[in-house]
Amino acid sequence: MHGKMLARIALIIVLALAMTAEAIHRAREDLSAAILPAAAGPEATRPSALGDALKRCQQMGEAATRDTGCLDTWEENRRRFLSPAGAH
Repeated sequence: MHGKMLARIALIIVLALAMTAEAIHRAREDLSAAILPAAAGPEATRPSALGDALKRCQQMGEAATRDTGCLDTWEENRRRFLSPAGAH
């Protein structure tokens, strides 16, 4: 009798864990879909040359630290980020 009861309790626990994991997975999918940026206007859809260059440098990995193009790109990014608004 005790063996059957323990098996039932174990089954209920496993099912509860599976349902919780599925609920968390679905919630994260919904959240990631909500986080995707929506196009705010024509500027949001236009590709940025600086953004493309930053992505290229990111994909290069450590080799980007020796690439003059990446060093210039990072300098331009810092200048734009750290400059006062409207001084671009």
